[in-house]
Amino acid sequence: MIPYERRLQIAELLEKNEVVSLDEFCKSLGGVSESTVRRDLKTMEKEGEITLLRGGGACLKRGSYEVPVLSKKSKNVKEKDGIAKVAASLVNDGDSIYIDSGSTALDMVKYLKDKNITVVTTNALICSELQSPNIKCIIAGGEINITTASIRGITTNNFLKSYYFDKAFVGISGFSKEAGFNTPDLLEAEKKRIVCKNAGKAYILADSSKSGKNTLCKVLDIDQATLICDKETDVVKEAGDYIIA
Repeated sequence: MIPYERRLQIAELLEKNEVVSLDEFCKSLGGVSESTVRRDLKTMEKEGEITLLRGGGACLKRGSYEVPVLSKKSKNVKEKDGIAKVAASLVNDGDSIYIDSGSTALDMVKYLKDKNITVVTTNALICSELQSPNIKCIIAGGEINITTASIRGITTNNFLKSYYFDKAFVGISGFSKEAGFNTPDLLEAEKKRIVCKNAGKAYILADSSKSGKNTLCKVLDIDQATLICDKETDVVKEAGDYIIA
């Protein structure tokens, strides 16, 4: 099992249990050695995803934690697929678009395969989904957050500043009148702002479970981009410019 897969499983265990011991991690990971698990946990703590506890256990770092992308893919599947399908319908032949990290943005790919377009992305999982000779794909450089499969950081931001997109499709963790479109990760927030600024039209992809949710970092006010959501909520109505999938 490669480190990326192990750390996804670690994150999923912590999603289900408030605290997990070192011994429980080793058993759940199929007998992986304690030294290997300790290295993974230290890496995840350094990236701000977890808090290490005395005795070798760990818990999630609440308030600054992004749900693992594989966990996201199993939630609200029908709603996310509808949002992705509508988003893809807005893309025309010849467009240059940005596809963000996140499960809903990734779901767009299967609806884009017959279009002649250029895709710029920070989604590290897109290569496994994108199998079309019609699409030119440019993957941004930078550091990969192994939990969310998102490419981010100063290198990524500098790369994205030199690109202009006809349309940008951006994922977020929550949206509300007070906190706008938001994410718990400062690096993600900076990246998303750059992309939206450099897009002719910016679309936020978010299912209704994120309505009224506030996390640490505001990306944009809710009237600064077009929201694509699965149903109308009071907060969606506040956005003004929205599409119901």
